[in-house]
Amino acid sequence: MPKAGSPRDNYLGVRGWVWAGRYKIERYLYILHRITGLGLVLYLGLHLCVMTVFRMQGEDFYSAVMRLFHNPVFKVGEYLVFAALIFHGLNGLRLIFQELGFLLGKPKPPIYPYRDSLRRRRPLVLAMIGLVVVGAAFVLFDFARGGP
Repeated sequence: MPKAGSPRDNYLGVRGWVWAGRYKIERYLYILHRITGLGLVLYLGLHLCVMTVFRMQGEDFYSAVMRLFHNPVFKVGEYLVFAALIFHGLNGLRLIFQELGFLLGKPKPPIYPYRDSLRRRRPLVLAMIGLVVVGAAFVLFDFARGGP
């Protein structure tokens, strides 16, 4: 049994990574940014490997596989990849702007009740979420009318 005050006392595992208290929206955007980044990297690697192997099997095999990919299940997956790409890109731009100090405004004096910097950046977060929703809706509309 670990002693009190040991590093294991604060260990929460995966539960702590996803839910460790009263998070604000920025924390969930951070978690979703990680998940979409990993998903996009895995998709890109899988896409390159699988498509290369399919091309090497010959034109008939490649054509048969491409017909299979026109299944609605794959279209939903393709939409999710586009939505993840839109979210990850726009959230990344938001994070870059925040790290560089753009759109933060002038520092405020520490007068009670304190207003932390997360609340001052909230309009940027809401604008990014709005752009993600508009972009995802545009891609969904394009897919619904028979786009990519």
